Amino acid sequence: MRDALSIFAAARDAAARSGLTVAGRSYRFGELAELTRERLRILEPAVAPGVPFVVIGSNTLATVITLYALLELDIPALVLHPRLTDVERAAQARTPGPSDLPVHATAIMHTSGTTGAPRAAVLTRSALLASAAASAANLGWEDGDCWLLCMPLARIGGLSILTRCLAARRCVALAEGFDPDRLPERIAADGVTLASLVPTMLHRLLDRHPEWRAPPQLRAVLVGGAAAPDALLQRAQQRGLPIILTYGLTETCSQVVATPYAARHAPAALGVGRALPGARIRIRDGHVEVGGPMLMAGYLGEPALPPDAWFDTGDLGAIDAQGCLRVHARRTDLIVTGGENVYPAEVERVLESCPGIVAAGVFGVPDPVWGQTVAAAVVGGEVPPEEAALAAHLAVRLAPYKRPRQVCYVPELPLTSAGKPDRAALASFAARLRPLGYPRGDG
Repeated sequence: MRDALSIFAAARDAAARSGLTVAGRSYRFGELAELTRERLRILEPAVAPGVPFVVIGSNTLATVITLYALLELDIPALVLHPRLTDVERAAQARTPGPSDLPVHATAIMHTSGTTGAPRAAVLTRSALLASAAASAANLGWEDGDCWLLCMPLARIGGLSILTRCLAARRCVALAEGFDPDRLPERIAADGVTLASLVPTMLHRLLDRHPEWRAPPQLRAVLVGGAAAPDALLQRAQQRGLPIILTYGLTETCSQVVATPYAARHAPAALGVGRALPGARIRIRDGHVEVGGPMLMAGYLGEPALPPDAWFDTGDLGAIDAQGCLRVHARRTDLIVTGGENVYPAEVERVLESCPGIVAAGVFGVPDPVWGQTVAAAVVGGEVPPEEAALAAHLAVRLAPYKRPRQVCYVPELPLTSAGKPDRAALASFAARLRPLGYPRGDG
């Protein structure tokens, strides 16, 4: 049986079809297979069976070819975000052995999980293919489809575009990053028919181009990663943008819930959509739980999940009479800024490691563009750090999206009656916050 995630099989099936456009050049599947063959010559001596290979997930041709090569070798790709600091990268890049994997892996991607501690989700080939099939069951495929990939390859929202397009023998328009100024031009030039954005990206796109309307070939824009405000959806609808709202996680290889394709011009009435074919969703004790063949095998270094497992997302929600999921609140304590997940506990540990900081409480501040920005209330010691020293300490230990943009000093942090940090009460410090500047190029 042919392998849907083999670039060589794709070349046999559709050698002359465009499989990737990047930096103004189009590469046919046959050309991509040849580039992968060259990469294999270099890669094969450097890998070992079952041992994950570290890939810095920059949106480049070289990264894509490396991922294709690892898929051919059946070597797990340990994908790291390119914006991590050296400290974060060293913590995540320890090379696990086969015994650390609950099953044979295809990709390993870090996620904060429901506990706030960074964990690595182990994704299998079958789970990635099940996710691709579920997406295709909703959107379908057309001969000229080209999917814009401007999300990081180091996030499941980006990687899943690559795998689902490879499986379908369709084209990916790879962008180095999100550039709202050039996005309409890119959509037109590459013949983009499908795109994936987080709400912040959509907001910036509409702001930068007040006269721009959806071109005829753009048949769906998937929006996920954070809640999309009704006002934003109304603006998109006025511009003729066909919006598919999605809900998913790294642990489920991306979306498990989405707006039905037929409702793409009026998605707001359907919550974040319905469970995709093959996906299971239920509400238990108010929490959203998911399952299905696209669920991860487990976390790195932890026992494998059983095939029929239900995974507690930690999100709060309900399923209405139409079978649509409505998410009331994302994971407890989670800050979602520009589609990136930030857990306060991780940022607090870094703040409290700074000389002169006794304690820290991190919380999100509403922002019309980013959804939320990260803020911190800190308790200083006898000699609190200067602002520049604090910013420098954070800049080398936290990726830019995790860094507090505003801080304030408080005499003590609020506690619950049980003596635990009262995160809900931290918002009362919002009026005392002041901006925290970072070294040029680090903010």
